[in-house]
Amino acid sequence: MVLLILPAKLHLFPVQSRTSFCNVVYSHWIFFSLSVLKARIQQLQPDVVLDVHHANVQFVKAPSSGRGVSSGKGPKVAPKEKTDIPKSGKTLKAASKSKTSRWMEKLTREKKNKLTKEERLPQKIQKNVKEKPSGKSKGSKSGSALPGTSHKVISSAAPLVKGRARTKLSDEIRAAVSSTEVGTTAAAATVHKGPKGKQKASKKQGPVKEGKRQTEAKEPAEEMEKSLDQQGSRWTLSSNPQRPEEEEEDVEVAAAACGDVQLSIRSYLEACVFAGDVERAHSFLLSQHRVRSRRKLLNTDFYNIMMRVWAKKVKEAGLKPNLGSYCTALECMGRNPGCQPKLITRCLRQMEEDGLSADDLFSQCVFRQDERDMVLKAVHLVQPDYKPRLHARAAQCPSLRADHQYPKLDFTQEELQERFRQQLRLEEDCTVTIDSVEAAKPVTDHMRKLLADHRAQWQKILLQALRESKMILANTNTKDYRLNLYPYLCVLEDREYVDIMIQSVASLPPSGESLKILGRDLGHRVYTKYCVQQKQQNQVVEKLRNIYNAYTDLLAKDTKECIVLPSEYWGRLEREQSSGPSLQGGETHWPYIVSVELGIYMVDMMVKNLKMNSDVLNPAFERKLIPILYHMYTFRNTRQVGFIKPHPILIQMQQDAMESKLTFDSYVMPMLCPPVPWTSVKFGAYLLTPSKLMRTVEGATQHEVLLEKCQNLLPVLDSLNQLGNCAWSINKPLLDIIISIFNDRGSDKLDIPPPLSEAPKIPHFNAQDPAYTSAEKAHMKRDVINAKKKCSEMHSLRMDALYKLSIANHMRDEIFWFPHNMDFRGRTYPCPPYFNHLGSDVTRALLLFAEGKPLGPKGLDWLKIHLVNLTGLKKRSSLEGRLEYANSIMEDVLDSADNPLNGNKWWMNADEPWQALGCCMEIANAVRSPDPTNFISNFPVHQDGSCNGLQHYAALGRDVIGATSVNLMPCEMPQDVYSGVAQQVEEFRVRDAQSGMKIAQVLEGFISRKVVKQTVMTVVYGVTRYGGRLQIEKRLKEIEDFPKEHVWDASHYLVRMVFSGLKEMFTGTREIQLSWKMEARAHRSVTVHVVYICCLTIQLINLQISHDAKEPDTVKQKNAFPPNFIHSLDSTHMMLTALHCYSAGLTFVSVHDCFWTHALTVDTMNKICREQFVALHSQPILRELSDFLLQKYCTGLP
Repeated sequence: MVLLILPAKLHLFPVQSRTSFCNVVYSHWIFFSLSVLKARIQQLQPDVVLDVHHANVQFVKAPSSGRGVSSGKGPKVAPKEKTDIPKSGKTLKAASKSKTSRWMEKLTREKKNKLTKEERLPQKIQKNVKEKPSGKSKGSKSGSALPGTSHKVISSAAPLVKGRARTKLSDEIRAAVSSTEVGTTAAAATVHKGPKGKQKASKKQGPVKEGKRQTEAKEPAEEMEKSLDQQGSRWTLSSNPQRPEEEEEDVEVAAAACGDVQLSIRSYLEACVFAGDVERAHSFLLSQHRVRSRRKLLNTDFYNIMMRVWAKKVKEAGLKPNLGSYCTALECMGRNPGCQPKLITRCLRQMEEDGLSADDLFSQCVFRQDERDMVLKAVHLVQPDYKPRLHARAAQCPSLRADHQYPKLDFTQEELQERFRQQLRLEEDCTVTIDSVEAAKPVTDHMRKLLADHRAQWQKILLQALRESKMILANTNTKDYRLNLYPYLCVLEDREYVDIMIQSVASLPPSGESLKILGRDLGHRVYTKYCVQQKQQNQVVEKLRNIYNAYTDLLAKDTKECIVLPSEYWGRLEREQSSGPSLQGGETHWPYIVSVELGIYMVDMMVKNLKMNSDVLNPAFERKLIPILYHMYTFRNTRQVGFIKPHPILIQMQQDAMESKLTFDSYVMPMLCPPVPWTSVKFGAYLLTPSKLMRTVEGATQHEVLLEKCQNLLPVLDSLNQLGNCAWSINKPLLDIIISIFNDRGSDKLDIPPPLSEAPKIPHFNAQDPAYTSAEKAHMKRDVINAKKKCSEMHSLRMDALYKLSIANHMRDEIFWFPHNMDFRGRTYPCPPYFNHLGSDVTRALLLFAEGKPLGPKGLDWLKIHLVNLTGLKKRSSLEGRLEYANSIMEDVLDSADNPLNGNKWWMNADEPWQALGCCMEIANAVRSPDPTNFISNFPVHQDGSCNGLQHYAALGRDVIGATSVNLMPCEMPQDVYSGVAQQVEEFRVRDAQSGMKIAQVLEGFISRKVVKQTVMTVVYGVTRYGGRLQIEKRLKEIEDFPKEHVWDASHYLVRMVFSGLKEMFTGTREIQLSWKMEARAHRSVTVHVVYICCLTIQLINLQISHDAKEPDTVKQKNAFPPNFIHSLDSTHMMLTALHCYSAGLTFVSVHDCFWTHALTVDTMNKICREQFVALHSQPILRELSDFLLQKYCTGLP
C-alpha cells in the first residue's frame, strides 16, 4: 500500500489494495485539510513517501445507490509504476535515518530486543487476512466502495514495490487490530467474525445539526469525524485470543496510536479556533463526545480549549464573569486530577478582585448532582481548612410576639414521613386517576369499550406521527428568529407525549376550546413532567427526602417543642445538609411562547392524524374517515380567535360512555403531606412540581423581576406557609347527600348543576324557507344561539361540579393540605384549582378542619351565631339577638340535621344552604353530646368583614360617618352597609316618584338589599357604571314579578342612585379614589408602586397595556390602581392576622376578608384582627405612598 502526500489544497487518500481487508479499511478514510494537519501527516506517513503532481490526480465518484458495497465496476485505474522496497531490516534502518515517526521510534526500540515477536507478526497478519472475506472480482455485486463515498484514483509516476517480502508497518498495525473494529461511520454495516463466530456491525453516526452556522460546518466536521472513526477502529485491540506477549505488544501499539489520534483532534480544534470558526470546533467536539467509542479518545485538554474560547466570548459580549462562571471553572478544576493548584489560586484571586467570595459560591449558586462537591474539592486543594459559611435568613418581623407558641400538627413523625412518601410517588407519576361519582347509564359499558378501542388506535397513530415529525424537525434548518421545537419534543419519551395528547382529547369541552389556551395547557403539562424528571436525574429527590424527614421533627406532635418558623427550620436543615445538589432554583421556567408553540404543534398533530369512521354510531351512514377535531375560527371582541372543536360523534361517544375514571395532573390535587415551606421566590409548595410564588398574567415578567429584588419578603412567605400548614378533611355525611342530588338531575336552587339531558332543546329551522320573514328568521337565530349558549354553560357547570365532587370523594378518608401562593396584589389563593375552600357554597361545606378542638364555654354559641349569619337574616341584630333567634329555631335546626331531604327543609332557604346544613349537623351533634363544652368540633366558624374595601377607605380618609356604617366605630347595633345603601336608594326613589318619574314608580317595592349588594361591594374595587348596571340588571331578572320590559331602564336608574348614595355616605372615599385615578392617569409609562406597610413589603405593579402595543392603557390604568391598592391593604391585614394567630397557636385560614378558625378560638382571632387593623392604619400609608411617587416619578423637578 502507498500513501501519497498531495499539494496543500488537496487531500490525503490511500491507493486501493487488492485484499478485502484493505478495501474495508480504505472505504473509511475521509478527506481532511492538509493546511490544518500538515505536521500530523508527516508523523503518519509510512516508510516511503512518494510525491505526486496534482495534475496526475483523477477524481472518480462511486455510485451512491444500492446497499452494502458498490459493484466494483468503477473506472479503470491508470497503471502504477513499481518500485522496490528493501526488506524489513533495511526498511527500518532507512526509516530511522529519515524523519522517523513516534510509532516507528517506539517500535524500533522494541524490535531490537524482541526479534522473535517481529517474526511472529507476519504470520499473525496472514492469518487475520485469511479470515476476512475476499474481495469480489470485477462484475460481482459488491466491491470496496460504500454508498455515498467518493474515491480519487491516483496515477503516480513513481515506481511501486516489487514483491512482498515484508508488509509495511502501517499495514501491520491495521491487520493486527482490525478484527474488533468499532465506531465506523459507514452507512452499511461491515460484518466481522469474532472468536465465536458472532457478527458485529458498525453503524453510521454523524454530528447532529446545531443551528444555522453549525449546519454550514457540517461537511468538514463529518470528514474529520469519519477520519477519526477509521483511526479509532484501527487502534482498537483485537479480541482474538493471543499470548500475553502479543497482547502486551498490541496494547503498546494501540496506546501510541491513541496518542496520535488525540493530536489529530487537538490540532483540528486549535486550527478551527485560530481561524475563528468556533461553531465548527464546537460541533466537532460534540460529535466526538456523543459516541462512546470516540469519547474514549478525548481528554480534558479538548474541553479546556472550548472553555477558553467561550470565556473570551463573554468578554467580547461586554459581560463580566459572574458567580456561575467561576463556579463552572472551579468545578472543571475539581474534576481534573492533574489540575495545578496555581490555576485554582489564580481563579480565586480573580474572583476576589471582582468583589466575590468563595462563600458566595456555595450560598448563591445552583448545583446539580455532585457539582458542589467538585467545587469544594478544588477549593480544598489550595485551602484545605476552608468550610463554606452559608447565610441564615434575616430576623423575623419585629412586631411578632415574644411569647409565641407555634402549633403542632395532630400527627406523629412516622405518619408524616409516610404521607411524604405517598405524595412523592404521586408527583413522580405526574398524573392521578380517580373514580368518577357520576352514575352510569345502561349504554355505558358498550360505549366505553368502543371509546377505549378508538383511543388505543389513536395512540398508535399519534406515536407514529410524532416520530415522523421529529425526524423532519431534526433535519430542518430553522432560521435564527424561528423557534425549533425539536429539543422540546425530546425531553420526554414519545409515549408520554402521546398520553398527554390523548388526555387532552378526553377533557375537551363539547363547545370547543381556544387554540391558544389548549396549546398552553399541553405545553405546561410537558414542562411539568420534564421538571420532575430533571429533578430525578439531578439527584434532588434523595436530598429532598432527607431534609423533609428531618423537617417533620418540627411539625409532629410526638417531638419536642420548637419556637422556630417553618421557613427558618427548613433553611437550617438545608445549611446542615448542604452537600449534593441544590434544592432551590434548579429549573428554568419555559417562556410563555415556548409552551404555547409546543402545545399548538401537538394540537396540530392531533387535528391532522386523529380520525374515525363516520358510521361508528350509525351503520346506515356512508363509511368514510372523518377527523375527530376541527380547527375553526370565531370572533371575540372583533378579534379572530382560533378554536379547536370536537366532532359531534366524538362528543356523543364521550357523553354516553360516562367514564368511571377521571385523570388529573398531580398538581391539581390537594397534597397528602404538609407543603414544603416557601423559603424563597422560587422554592416552596409542592415537592417536585414547579410552583410560582406569584400568579401573573401569562408572559408578564415584570412582577417576578421585582419580587426577586424585594429585600424583606420573609413575613409574606411565613404567612403563606401558615395558611398552607392547615390540615383538612371531608364532611362525609354531607358529601353523600350532595352526590345523591348530583346523580338525581341536580338542583338549581341548591346550586347542583343538572345534566345535559335537562338542557333545552336546540330549535331547528330552515333558513332558506320563504315562509319565514326576515324578522322571524332573526328571532329564531337568536333562539338557537341562546339555546347553544345555555347548553354550553350547563356542560361547563356540570363538569366543574363533577371534578369537585370526584376529588372530594377520592379524598374522603384522607387528611390533606392546600399549598398557597399569591397574586401581584398580595391576595392569597390555594394552588389546587378545582377543590379548595375558596370555592362555592358546596365545596366550602364539604371542608372541615382535620384537627378538632373542644367547643369550650362559648363555642356552641358561636356555632349558633354562625348559622344565623349563613341564613342571611338578622343582619342588623346584635350578637345576643342572633343567638336568641338561633335558640328559637332549634327545632328546625335539628330537623334539618336529621332529615335534610325529607323533613321541613328549613336549611334550603338559607343564603348559603349547604354550609347551613353542615352547621345544623354540627350543632345537633354538640347538643346531643354528654358535655357540649368538651365536644370536639372540626367545624370552621367564619368571621366576615363588613364590606372590607369600604372599611379601608373609611380608615384611610378618617371618615367617621363611613366608618360607622361599616362597623369601625362602636355602636349599639351592628351596621349593615348594604341595607343602608338600599335605604338611601329607596329615599331617592320616593322623591323621584313623587316628581312623576315613571321608572321610579315602577320600582316601588323592588329595591332590596340583595339588588344593590353586589354593586356596593364592587364599587370600592373599581366597578364602573356600565358594570354596575349589568349587575343590577341580573338581580332584577331574578325577580319573577318585576316587569321584564323595564329591566334596562330600571338598572340604569338604580346604578346612578347607588353611586349617589355611596358618595353621600362615604365622602372621603370618592375623594381618595379620584385623586388616585388622576395620579395613575398622569403616568404614561408602566408604573410600579412599592408600599411599605408595617413589617411587610408589598410591591404593587399596576400594569395595564393594550393588546396591540406595549404602551400602557391610560384608561385601564387609572381605573385599576385604586382597587389594586385597596386589595394590597386587605391582603396585608390578612397576613398580619395570620402571623399573629400562628404565634398564638390558633388554626387560621382566610377567604380574602373572611377569616376562619375553630369555635373555641373565635374571640381570640377577633381580638388579633382588630389589633392588626388598627396597627396597619396607624401607619402614615397615604403619606408614604405620596413620598414614594414623588421620589420615583418627580425626581429633579423644582
